Amino acid sequence: MIGKCVPAAIAALSSLLVASPVPQPPERLADTGLYARDDASRVADDVHAFSPQYPLWTDGAGKRRWIHLPAGAAIDATQLLEWDFPVGTKFWKEFSFGSRKVETRMLWKATPSQWIAVSYAWNEDGTDAVLAPAEGLTGAADLGNGKRHAIPSRTDCLACHGARATRPLGFNAWQLSDDRDPNALHGEPLPDGALSLQSLVASGVLKLERSEDPAPRPRIATDNPATRSVLGYLAGNCGSCHSREGDVPAVTPFLPMHQLLSDADAVARVMTARATTWQAPGRDEGTTIVAPHAPDASALLARMRSRRPSSQMPPLGTVVRDDEAVDAVRRWIELAPR
Repeated sequence: MIGKCVPAAIAALSSLLVASPVPQPPERLADTGLYARDDASRVADDVHAFSPQYPLWTDGAGKRRWIHLPAGAAIDATQLLEWDFPVGTKFWKEFSFGSRKVETRMLWKATPSQWIAVSYAWNEDGTDAVLAPAEGLTGAADLGNGKRHAIPSRTDCLACHGARATRPLGFNAWQLSDDRDPNALHGEPLPDGALSLQSLVASGVLKLERSEDPAPRPRIATDNPATRSVLGYLAGNCGSCHSREGDVPAVTPFLPMHQLLSDADAVARVMTARATTWQAPGRDEGTTIVAPHAPDASALLARMRSRRPSSQMPPLGTVVRDDEAVDAVRRWIELAPR
């Protein structure tokens, strides 16, 4: 009798060890949970708006952002700069050019170990959005001057959000801090009812290390407003790769968030006169990240200005130069004290 039970027990155990299939994203944005069931023009009641203080530049796109957390779930913020989100968490980011919605991206924590990153492409009249192909869509919107917005591939999404340790990028302690930078480049007014660090803690949605801790108000730590806004912009637009914590930890300049929040001036000093492996075109001598008081000799500015694939920074997600940021960085290199 025992001998007959053993194979059956092994078979049952084997079935438990077979990996469960990864949930698949819906074919239509309307079925992802973003909108109310009875009104597809209204965001669902359990979906909440937020706005990072240092938004990512995407060729001048207008953006709206939302998060859904499963009922009764909370974000584990035991490590203030490395939040752990519950399974079922969903983020959405809508991109508009002019008055036309072009795409909505979704980042979904589908299992304890896997985030799913997909995009939904809107039709011309903005009445419906369907799942974009895994390889993305080129030419999704006309940006003028022969440039067009492309909906990224799923591989491109993970290049920024991380393939090894996927994470949301604009929803964290310093981006949601209630001590918002009034000089943040492309800073956006908070939508009505938008989440902030304070409101997340007050509602019990964000669990800090000790329940008695008041909500912190992290900020880029410097007394120089230009340094705060420039380093905040760089952290928001470049920090996913330049932090020592992503999939490519060796990329310089380093923008470690823990140091930006404790001594941002030290980060700026390290960038000054530090040699790069990238050689600026037309220069015989080596190139530095920031050449003191010499913006045109600084690799940082040269790569922000460029939209050549071999030299532009960031390398993905933009085909139009951010002239406002280029001007701000130029002034900062010329005038900011060291």
